[in-house]
Amino acid sequence: MKGILLAGGHGTRLHPVTVAVSKQLLPVNDKPMIYYPLSVLMLAGIREITVISTPADLPQIRRLLGDGSDLGLWLDYVEQPVPGGLAEAFVLAADAIGDAPVALVLGDNIFHGHNFYEILQRNSPDDIDGCVLFGYPVEDPHRYGVGETDADGRLIAIEEKPARPRSNRAVVGLYFYDNDVVDIAKNLRPSARGELEITDVNQHYLRRGKARLVDLGRGFAWLDAGTPGSLLAAGQYVHVLEERQGVRIACVEEVALRMGFIDAAACHELGSRQPSSEYGAYVRAVAEELS
Repeated sequence: MKGILLAGGHGTRLHPVTVAVSKQLLPVNDKPMIYYPLSVLMLAGIREITVISTPADLPQIRRLLGDGSDLGLWLDYVEQPVPGGLAEAFVLAADAIGDAPVALVLGDNIFHGHNFYEILQRNSPDDIDGCVLFGYPVEDPHRYGVGETDADGRLIAIEEKPARPRSNRAVVGLYFYDNDVVDIAKNLRPSARGELEITDVNQHYLRRGKARLVDLGRGFAWLDAGTPGSLLAAGQYVHVLEERQGVRIACVEEVALRMGFIDAAACHELGSRQPSSEYGAYVRAVAEELS
């Protein structure tokens, strides 16, 4: 399975902070926002990832992540000059996807919860047939795209910001698709706002009876860090958990080590590049513990 990390847009809801810096490089507690969705793809076992962003922001992101080899990854970068909708990501990354299935994660979405690794591994096989979406219970479903399922978890309806929601399960910014998604996206008609909509892609799979919705459930956290308030809340959430549990959420060096993408010596060397930071000390400690 290939991965797409969509880090486009201009971050207008965070202006003026994002006038000069990419939203995905803003700190969420102790690490850049982009580490959180990147770690999700890594936990799903995905090592070949296309990062999509604006021409202005891509050089900054590339400076942070490089070619991915330090983490045992292969990263390539594709420009999205103007926002063209989430589904445009599959068109822009078509060459990198090839004939493989693909996972798409949004660059400002943060996921954390018990057994998340198992959920990802269980639902991201290379022989996926159709699409797998993820649902999260919310108090205000009228603000989101909402999914309704039958008793077997098969998706039977998707409503975009419904006035009278039939479910409280918001469809979050993480999507798994078979390779048909590339052709589906290429043949979409732009919406009234001139974009290729991810909801139209999902409706296509829904009509074919090949869409599932996996509940992330209680005890799980899904945060969209795209506004000043939600960015602050995400940082506070991560800070409290890291302080109390003594672990780092979305530490990509640790994820790479535990997934077997790099060895302990390589992990320790990455931590040694940050000799004065608490984050670097944590990376070195993890490497020593698992060596």
